[in-house]
Amino acid sequence: MSQHEKKPEPGDLIEIFRGIYQHWAIYVGEGYVIHLAPPCEYAQAGAYSMMSVLNDKARVKKEELYKVVGNDDYRINNLLDGKYDPRRVEKILRDAHSFVGKELPYCLISGNCEHFVTELRYGKAESRQVRVSVTAAAVGTGAVASIGTVAYFISKLLGSKDKQTQ
Repeated sequence: MSQHEKKPEPGDLIEIFRGIYQHWAIYVGEGYVIHLAPPCEYAQAGAYSMMSVLNDKARVKKEELYKVVGNDDYRINNLLDGKYDPRRVEKILRDAHSFVGKELPYCLISGNCEHFVTELRYGKAESRQVRVSVTAAAVGTGAVASIGTVAYFISKLLGSKDKQTQ
């Protein structure tokens, strides 16, 4: 986090940059966050933390922000404030604390750490990471299909020209 960035307030979403993905937590005050953590999710886990996609359960933990972040960068990112009104801070904190210590279903696509914290803050479980990844995969698949279609028609066109010249 930049030294010029404001300090988190209770109810703020914390985005932690883990290399090729982001881990999410919600700030609950006094230096603590609550987050949904698969067994492989911890600071400096590196590529090993990507193994969290193989887990179908995760535990909700309350830990000090600096321990969850480790040496990674992070920022306050209340990403959906323009789309939804945040819930009252008291409700966010009450609900977040009610999950601490519980094991919850974990699914990269529909129930990851970002879904968990956006549900707490906005009452809507969303994951921008998943939406961006799914969109990129769909665009990539569409591009490959388009290239294949064009290549097919070019080969047909060239094939018919070969027959005309024989």
